[in-house]
Amino acid sequence: MAGMNYEEMKAELARRLKPGRFRHSLGVADTAAFLARRFGVDEEKARLAGLLHDCAREFPNDSMIAEAEKRGIEVELLERSMPLLLHAYIGAQRVRELYGVDDPEICQAIYRHTVGGSQMTPLDKIIWYADMIEPSRDYPEVEHLRQLSREASLDEMVLTGLSESIIFVVQKGHLVHPATVQARNEILLARSASQGMG
Repeated sequence: MAGMNYEEMKAELARRLKPGRFRHSLGVADTAAFLARRFGVDEEKARLAGLLHDCAREFPNDSMIAEAEKRGIEVELLERSMPLLLHAYIGAQRVRELYGVDDPEICQAIYRHTVGGSQMTPLDKIIWYADMIEPSRDYPEVEHLRQLSREASLDEMVLTGLSESIIFVVQKGHLVHPATVQARNEILLARSASQGMG
């Protein structure tokens, strides 16, 4: 299946995802392309990572652990209790298996799009954030986060998104993934280091 073009990938994805999930994927692709233009990141990579970020959602939630283990992905205790998180890690491999995408930057952005991670690249941040604010998303803070996507710096925008995400998860009584905390802490530490130098 290697060497699919963008339209072929789109058609393949449409066959495999539920209509609402496919529409979300198109929204993330467009939003990621907009953010990439704004922040000087490769627009084609952003659009492609946005399109395919949820490709592993073709698998039902109750088969995520088996799909991960089949690919040699380590399943931690936290993921065992929230198997949906695994779709990001499976997706990073699925884009190679099915769509012929082996660009490490795109694969990493897909891998990190749900919970973030350490030393996130601008592309990682763009896909993570685009997933939160694409047009079909609807929750109380989304308009504020969309406004930041037009006005704030990349780190300021992502920092707010990470903070909102952690608050939301805590208020729901759910587990907070350490990668999300780490991503937020790193942005804060980088900011205080640059302020210290200024």
